[in-house]
Amino acid sequence: MLAFGEVQTGLLQNSAALSRRSTEQLIATAVDDRIRSMERPLAQTSSPDLLEGVDCLLPTVSGRQTRGIGTVASHVNVVAGHVAQGSARARITAVRNTVRQPWSHYLASPGCLEAIGKLDPADVARGVLAGGRRANTLELSAIAARMLDTVQRSRDIDHAPPLRAPRVRLRWTARMDKSVTEATGAFTLASEDLRTLDLTLPEMPLSGVVALCEDLALHDWLLTTVLSVLDATLAHDHSRGERVTRLQPLLEHLLHLWMPAAHVPDQLLPIWEALDEQPGFTRQWDAAVARVRDQITVGTLDLLKQAGEPRR
Repeated sequence: MLAFGEVQTGLLQNSAALSRRSTEQLIATAVDDRIRSMERPLAQTSSPDLLEGVDCLLPTVSGRQTRGIGTVASHVNVVAGHVAQGSARARITAVRNTVRQPWSHYLASPGCLEAIGKLDPADVARGVLAGGRRANTLELSAIAARMLDTVQRSRDIDHAPPLRAPRVRLRWTARMDKSVTEATGAFTLASEDLRTLDLTLPEMPLSGVVALCEDLALHDWLLTTVLSVLDATLAHDHSRGERVTRLQPLLEHLLHLWMPAAHVPDQLLPIWEALDEQPGFTRQWDAAVARVRDQITVGTLDLLKQAGEPRR
C-alpha cells in the first residue's frame, strides 16, 4: 500500500497557551465538536477527520497519467495550547474498474483513492515528494493549509502571538509491504519551509504512521523556530536588554514542548532513533537551547550590573 500526506505546523496565533478547555472550545467551534484530547505525556487536542472528494491526476515524475478518485482525510491538532497543525492524507489502491463509481462508493472507504490506469507506486511517491507540476494534479498542501487556517483565523484567539514563527510543511510518503521487516525513513530539508519524509514500512495501521509524521513535523518546527529566532537576534547589533526581550518568549512558550515520540507507536520508534542519530535532532536542539539560556543569562547579569552601578 502507498500512503502519502502533508502536515503544516505553525504557532497558534494567541498571546498565551490555551487551557485544555479553551483548546477544545476552539476546535469545536472552528472545525467540529467531536474532539479527541490527550493529556499525557504531551497535551494534544484533535478534530475528527473531515473528508474531501477529489478526482484528478496523481503526481508522478515520469509524466504517466494515472487518475485518482476518492476522498482525502484531514484534521487539526493543537499541541499544549501553543502549536497548531493541519494534517491531510490519503492512501492509494489499484482497481480493475475504469468507470467512475457513485460518490457513495468512495465515501465507504474514507481517506482512500482508487487509481484508474497503470499505477507505479514508486513513481507516485517520487511525484508526491517533488510536488505537483500540473494544475490538475493532486497536491495536499491546500487542504492541510486550509485546516490550519481554520483555527488560526478563529475569533476565539486574540491573534497576538508572543513571537514571530515560520509555518513549516512536512510532505511524506509511506510504502508498506509484507516483505519489509524493518522500518526505514529518509528525511530531507527540501527548502526553508518544506521537509520531506520517505518511509518504507512493514504493514501496519496508517494511524500510527500519521502520528509519527505529525510528531516529527512538530519537533522539526520547534527546532526551526528556535534557530530562526536565535539567528535573527544574534545577527543584529542588539543591546543585551533587547536580546533578552527577543529570546525570552522562547523560554516561556516553546522550550518545554520538546518531547520526541510522545505519541508514536513502539514499532515506529526506530525511525525517531535513526533521525536522532542522523541528522541529530536532539543534539542540535540541546545546543540551540543552551545558546538561548546563555544569552538570556549573560544579558540579565549585564542588566543587573548596570542597575547596581552608582549614578554619577
